[in-house]
Amino acid sequence: MTSTTTLATALPVRHREWLMDLGREVFFDTGSRLFEEGRHADRFWIVRTGTVALDLHVPGRRPAVIESVGHGELLGWSWHFPPYVWQLGAEAMSPVRAYEFDADAVRTLCAADPEFGREVAVWVGKVVAHRLHSARVRLLDLYAPYGSGTR
Repeated sequence: MTSTTTLATALPVRHREWLMDLGREVFFDTGSRLFEEGRHADRFWIVRTGTVALDLHVPGRRPAVIESVGHGELLGWSWHFPPYVWQLGAEAMSPVRAYEFDADAVRTLCAADPEFGREVAVWVGKVVAHRLHSARVRLLDLYAPYGSGTR
């Protein structure tokens, strides 16, 4: 996938290398919960392999799956905006390998280098916009009488 939500297209090579220097490899089994809506967001991931479902708590129902995240995509954006609380939940839908990043370390690097900080902010902003659109379409498909109305 080559979209604005993937690391390969989001950051210039130099900034991508700086970010990757802060990452560590992690693995999640199928069914693992990576984070829960409403809890503290202190890290984020870039998915290497596998698929993670993003879900939204719906009272009285099972969580609504909003979108899935895969290879090269940013998983988690709530770490970037105070009060640093997850806006969605996430569950591994298959075995997942990812790079994990400490939010404090990345925010410190963003503050130290304004150009890097701007690139990360634009990337995260594009991801947020994409996820909000996906949430809107998915919720309309689930709960509106005539679906999302997308053509």
